Amino acid sequence: MRELDADIVVVGLGAVGSHAVWRLALRGKRVLGLDRYRPGHVHGSSHGHTRLFRVACREHPGLVPVAQRSLQLWRELEVSSGRPLLDVTGGVMIGPPDSPLVTGSLEAGRRHDLAVSTMDSAELRERFPQHAGLADEDVGVWDPLAGIVRPEAGVRAAVGAATDAGADVPGPATVTAVEPVGGGVLVHTGSGTVAARQAVLAAGPWLGTFAPGLPLRPIRTPMTWFAARDGTDGAAFGLERLAIFIRQLADGTRMWGHGAVDGLDAKVGPSDDPAYRETDPDAVDRDISPADHALVSDLVRRALPGLDPRPSRITTCLVTRTPDEQFLVGRPGGDPRLILAGGCSGHAFKHAPGLGEAIAQLACGEPTYTDLAFVHPDRFA
Repeated sequence: MRELDADIVVVGLGAVGSHAVWRLALRGKRVLGLDRYRPGHVHGSSHGHTRLFRVACREHPGLVPVAQRSLQLWRELEVSSGRPLLDVTGGVMIGPPDSPLVTGSLEAGRRHDLAVSTMDSAELRERFPQHAGLADEDVGVWDPLAGIVRPEAGVRAAVGAATDAGADVPGPATVTAVEPVGGGVLVHTGSGTVAARQAVLAAGPWLGTFAPGLPLRPIRTPMTWFAARDGTDGAAFGLERLAIFIRQLADGTRMWGHGAVDGLDAKVGPSDDPAYRETDPDAVDRDISPADHALVSDLVRRALPGLDPRPSRITTCLVTRTPDEQFLVGRPGGDPRLILAGGCSGHAFKHAPGLGEAIAQLACGEPTYTDLAFVHPDRFA
């Protein structure tokens, strides 16, 4: 193994990679961050101006400590960057009382003693009159720490904090291969090779390039915004009154969204859509067709009729899915030279600082602040 150029190379500076670089640099490591694009770009999964933030994570109770740590670190990053990154407004999960959305949120709250509360359909109609078609049996789970986080600003702030702490982020560089050799790794780029003791592979939709044996599927996922209808009280569809929500309709369809913020209209999307399709992240179709918003426009028409169902804005994004919709974070096969971080499945950006912290702890041989065995990549081995 040749002389080392860095202790740790982080490949990919999106949601998780940018925060891993930051947390590693704060530990005094010689860390190099590489990405094919400049931080805050629109080619991967960390753009679109907002992401939902929740602490009562229905996806797995083990994510609650990650969300709690992320909340602390988002605030720390706001102070160091001087940028507003996280707006905590509270948020509501709406659906039948036996739906996984409701039961999962309540279980997360119960296990971690969160200050969640419930409301029946009458209270939902009173507090959130924007929502139409609520069934009498529907209930809401209120997460007071929910809100929105700003992805482009968050990535740039994390990279900025990392460079302030001594990280080397030289600019766009396409990594072509990561080669474990002896007691370290060789990271090959279009302009040369870097030697390091470890590599963190956080390449988002490109992660499968470096881990071809894992069941990762990059999915083209349009994002849509909707303006209030003419003659409707537009303020009712601002973030102050239309809190972040995830809602299961009577037919089982799930949707999510939040009110207008930062000069952009209300953002609404389906949790899944037949129009979503697997794609090559290097050849994404950026053209928009009616199929890209047919389902969400119908959901808006049915569930949020005060919004114009014709999108005021639509853009493409990529979501990298795993079969169980959980992340991948850990050392594949226990290899001390590699850490995989990805497969974010559309619900990871809120957790980016907490995941970055756990990755830094793994890389530095520290105990992690919470048990992340449920997201270890070897579950797919």
